[in-house]
Amino acid sequence: MWIAVIYLWVINGLTLLAFGWDKLRARRRKSRVPERRLLWLAALGGSPGALVGRWIFNHKSRKGRFSLSLFAIFATQVGLAYFLITDIL
Repeated sequence: MWIAVIYLWVINGLTLLAFGWDKLRARRRKSRVPERRLLWLAALGGSPGALVGRWIFNHKSRKGRFSLSLFAIFATQVGLAYFLITDIL
């Protein structure tokens, strides 16, 4: 149980940092973090960190397809968490 909690903290922290790094690189017109990598980090459990990073850095907010993918990942994870929690209780 604790391993899962630590994993979620780490992956969300990494995802938040990746969004911040990508925003910094965008401002400096340097090579960027691929959107696919940002979505993979979200899919691996970092979707809350991705949403917070998107909000804090105002990053990728105008990208419709990216936003749709990110919210789909988040909704899927929330649904899965709900299913697991209600099934256990």
